[in-house]
Amino acid sequence: MNEMKTSPITLNKAVFLDRDGVLNAEIGHYVWRPEEFVVLAGVPEALARLKAAGYYLVVVTNQAGIAKGLYTAADVHACHQKLQDACGHLIDAFYFAPGHPSVSESLMRKPDSLMLEKAMARFQLDPDQCWMVGDRLRDIEAGARVGVAGILINDTEQVEYTRAAPNLLAATDLILAQ
Repeated sequence: MNEMKTSPITLNKAVFLDRDGVLNAEIGHYVWRPEEFVVLAGVPEALARLKAAGYYLVVVTNQAGIAKGLYTAADVHACHQKLQDACGHLIDAFYFAPGHPSVSESLMRKPDSLMLEKAMARFQLDPDQCWMVGDRLRDIEAGARVGVAGILINDTEQVEYTRAAPNLLAATDLILAQ
């Protein structure tokens, strides 16, 4: 009798990253012009350390300004290109939710988890080996919906059950210490 042997699927690990306030500076309004898109200090180093440790790097960002007609997907792509250039092209994927609740409904928009789910399927990710780093509670909630631990970068929305760090470099230290 011919027995078919199957090898176990190896699941991968990733760090999901919110964009504004984690990777680039918050400027008080929508960040869509490349000249206003400023990569935060320590971000290239943090991404390099995570990549060296074997993590996929996946950006998941709400971009409601598209639904509001303030800018286009091409503008978002231009900012993402600037980020890739500044960080040595280490980011494996970018997902963005163009909707806004006042204009359209979308499962992509955090705190929903469709952006994370798409990346989990694409990269065969093990949620137990993944992290969500964001600066808003909705980021952490999106990760929690798919079983991904979160690290909140922010002093204004602290939640007792969530790990916190002042910036991505400090969050990287927490991730790599696990």
